[in-house]
Amino acid sequence: MALFKAISLGTATGGKLVETKLIHIDKNCKELTSQVGLRQAGEIIRSGGLVAFPTETVYGLGGDALNPASAKKIYAAKGRPSDNPLIIHICRFEDIHRIVNDLPQAAVRIADAFWPGPLTMILPKAQVVPRETTGGLDTVAVRFPSHPVAQRLIDYSGGYIAAPSANLSGKPSPTCAKYVMEDMNGRIEMIIDGGEVGIGLESTIIDLTSARPRILRPGYVTQEMLDRLLGKVDIDVTIIDPDSHQAPKAPGMKYRHYAPKGKLVIVEGEPGQVVSYINAKALAEGAAGKKCGVIATTEMLEQYRIDVVKCIGSREAEEEIARNLFTVLREMDDEGVDCIYSESFSDKGLGQAIMNRLLKAAGHTIVRLPAKEDGDSKNVQ
Repeated sequence: MALFKAISLGTATGGKLVETKLIHIDKNCKELTSQVGLRQAGEIIRSGGLVAFPTETVYGLGGDALNPASAKKIYAAKGRPSDNPLIIHICRFEDIHRIVNDLPQAAVRIADAFWPGPLTMILPKAQVVPRETTGGLDTVAVRFPSHPVAQRLIDYSGGYIAAPSANLSGKPSPTCAKYVMEDMNGRIEMIIDGGEVGIGLESTIIDLTSARPRILRPGYVTQEMLDRLLGKVDIDVTIIDPDSHQAPKAPGMKYRHYAPKGKLVIVEGEPGQVVSYINAKALAEGAAGKKCGVIATTEMLEQYRIDVVKCIGSREAEEEIARNLFTVLREMDDEGVDCIYSESFSDKGLGQAIMNRLLKAAGHTIVRLPAKEDGDSKNVQ
């Protein structure tokens, strides 16, 4: 059965305290109490309130996408810059025609291949979409999630939910309701606990308004998959260039994201070198009174001599690493670590999305260890 629980009041939003209600929903939405709870959540969104809910990627913070006041509430609840666009979530493909002008054939092909699922398309917006939702742009980001709870909530809410990840701006995206409560208690009207999510990284974002389709954020739907479907697709420079001053067309392109409280450094090199480097750095940091943590793969886990070691998964299972990344970053905060070292990962396939999130979390701080004959290591900021 669904459980309704009022969470204690937390922070104030717009000078007013908000009572946050927590409800537990079975993933398939078959229980009557779950359906009642989702209808209540839908009514909150229809009336201009905010609801956090699970998707297959991460938890989202939802408001009425066609209501400018709801978009403003989302920005305020997250502490998010208002020029950072929000993604509109739909639950039927045909609903896209109301919010998009001149739907290109490429969008239909992508939808046929990957919707419902973890992919967002940037398209020309229709007039009905307020600029508050799009960050002032003439384009709109659209996604059709596959999670049953998300689909039902979107339907009950009127068909169009604007939803970034349900975390305070800059913090790791939440993959379970526990961390949504940690950030959003007292800021929003309701949190839907639908259990842990399956993918753990936000959706791939592809821009279909440029001359050639262009990936603005890598995700579970990889560059290779899109290349096979559309021919060669471009990769936006802001994915890898921390100094780009381009205006963001999609979430996560401009501002620092996913950052734990402790300073995060990525270490790249041969396995033995990486372990030796991290152990030595942690020993020195410990002597200075700092608590260190390491994000380790299964293959190298037992070789670290550090205060806090978190296993992110096996290099043979990138989906496991992706699913665990944000949770591990949150657990580092729970452990109160001052500095974090992480192994690096491949920049191909799903690894591209993993490294994109890690680099943003680290503020693009990466140590690249050359082969021994090449001399000393270099710290690349």
